[in-house]
Amino acid sequence: MSVSFNLFCKHFFGSINLKLKSFNISSRFVTFSERKNMGETSIDTLKDLATQIRISSIESTSAASSGHPTTCSSCAEILSVLFFRVMRYKACAPREPSNDRFVLSKGHAAPALYAVWAEIGVVPLEELKNLRHIDSDLEGHPTPRLSFVDVGTGSLGQGLAIANGMAYIGKYVEEAPYRIYCLTGDGECAEGSIWESINFASYYKLDNLCLIIDVNRFGQAGPTMFDHDLESYRVRLEAFGFNTIVIDGHNVEELISAFNCAENTKDKPAVIIAKTMKGKNFPGIENEGNWHGKPLGDKTEEVLKHLKSMLKGESGKFDFTIPSPNCKIPATNISNVTLSKPPDYKKGEKVATRSAYGTALVKMVETNQNIMAFDGDMRNSTYSEYLLKASPKNFVECFIAEQNMIGVAIGACTRNRCIAFASTFAAFLTRSFDQIRMAAISQSNVNICGSHCGISIGHDGPSQMALEDLAMFRSIPTCTVFYPSDAVATERAVELAANTKGITYIRTTRAATTVFYDNDQKFEIGKANIILQSDCDKVLVVAACVTIQEALEAAKSLASAGIGLRIMDPFTIKPIDKEGIIKHANDVNGRVLVVEDHYAEGGIGEAVLSALAGEKNVTVKLASVKEVPRSGDTASVLKRYGIDSCSIIGYVQELLQCGC
Repeated sequence: MSVSFNLFCKHFFGSINLKLKSFNISSRFVTFSERKNMGETSIDTLKDLATQIRISSIESTSAASSGHPTTCSSCAEILSVLFFRVMRYKACAPREPSNDRFVLSKGHAAPALYAVWAEIGVVPLEELKNLRHIDSDLEGHPTPRLSFVDVGTGSLGQGLAIANGMAYIGKYVEEAPYRIYCLTGDGECAEGSIWESINFASYYKLDNLCLIIDVNRFGQAGPTMFDHDLESYRVRLEAFGFNTIVIDGHNVEELISAFNCAENTKDKPAVIIAKTMKGKNFPGIENEGNWHGKPLGDKTEEVLKHLKSMLKGESGKFDFTIPSPNCKIPATNISNVTLSKPPDYKKGEKVATRSAYGTALVKMVETNQNIMAFDGDMRNSTYSEYLLKASPKNFVECFIAEQNMIGVAIGACTRNRCIAFASTFAAFLTRSFDQIRMAAISQSNVNICGSHCGISIGHDGPSQMALEDLAMFRSIPTCTVFYPSDAVATERAVELAANTKGITYIRTTRAATTVFYDNDQKFEIGKANIILQSDCDKVLVVAACVTIQEALEAAKSLASAGIGLRIMDPFTIKPIDKEGIIKHANDVNGRVLVVEDHYAEGGIGEAVLSALAGEKNVTVKLASVKEVPRSGDTASVLKRYGIDSCSIIGYVQELLQCGC
């Protein structure tokens, strides 16, 4: 039966674009559903499937002249037992919410994962030879372009955090029986983020989570930290509260027993510490160094011949059974999220935008129970604690482990199971930048809030002052960057973020600032608002939050001298309101001043400059923090670093005096 694979996937998986060519659906896939009540896949078949995974991994990496066949080989039996004996899932619907989940943290073993799904029938066998080709979705490391991949992996040390998020939702939110399996390499266990995640899994007693460590003893440049010393792994994981199971990772019977033990573990996560060999069953290569990330070259035919001789059954005709999910999970509604009531503030009152963030979370949960907040032990500063108090089930404390926190939030919102908001001090998000950039690769819809931004926090000093966060988030291709300037704008920013695809970042401020918007003010992504203007304005001032407050004070003083300022609140820094900036710049004869509580690089000023690129007769002056700041009260630091009202008056006079 020949069908278009794109149409097939569209039918089963929605709008996922796999870009794979037409193929013949094999009989093993067509009859899969008929086998769901048959016996378990036999031991001999599981061994054959592991061998076939090795064969396919060699063939695909050889065709690509690139890849990691020896890494694929070390985990072949693990994948065989997991996908053809242990995991419960619908092969025709890989993202079905009731399915067990699998996270390949050691993403460089992607060819082995593709080989698994080729055997199932979801990936055409001939497509394996297009590995790493520009027109194929079988990339060097897995991405969610493929229906059977939930998140992008390959930057090591992140998969377990994502698995934690999936497991937390399964155990505590959906209270569903699906299980989460995460395969890591031993090399990535040197990453600190792994141990943040191990701590989290243990603390929350995620007994629906099974970590598998593929201890093949080699990293990229040489042996890993503990080589094949499995006892060192066991002692460490046991100390963290895991049920530790040490096995021969190439012994199918031991693997089956280990997974059964893991499934029956209660009140703690399980870890299978599997001793494996890199290049297992590759003559002359097995357990030898200097084979990381290399196709087999001249050894290819010799190794393939040996592997094919090991097959007991006929290649491509393995009789396997995939267990079906044992539950049905209802669909979630995460669209058209609204605040339960509009903002309710008085103009002129002082409210911190971080407080409005917490208020907005509570209002959204009142209309949609799928809102989840994740925080890094800063909830009484970010004010996500408002949600904890209103609805404890919708709040997850991740403690001071920002990398794991972002990973958990990414995992929680996979398969559209929730709308995740992760928050901490904006300065501390820099240490999770790798997780954030991987979230973009993962096509994640995670929302992030960074509070206590800029020098305006004052006394705490530069270690707490986020002055690079806008640059960081603007560099993420799927990210929308909100910088709300008062409490009304903040509530609407949170509401918009909940309904926006991709990553969102909301920048909030420590100090209480004056409310200047009406409660019924409309806000749009990419649309700036003019909050002060007249027919005789001389300069367009683009500012946000704290610097808008300063600009308004400056405007009062300048007005007495007959100098009008037009003050623009950009609301979103990405996308920036290019059309609005150009229009209002022209209205004031091309004089533009940007004042921001951020370093010059990558902030509001550079966004404005990009909007004005190519425009004639426009002069832009940037006022930003230009050096590492010092502690002090807010007024003092704003003045010292040139972004207070007096400084703004001086900048405006300079623009006018230079004849611009």
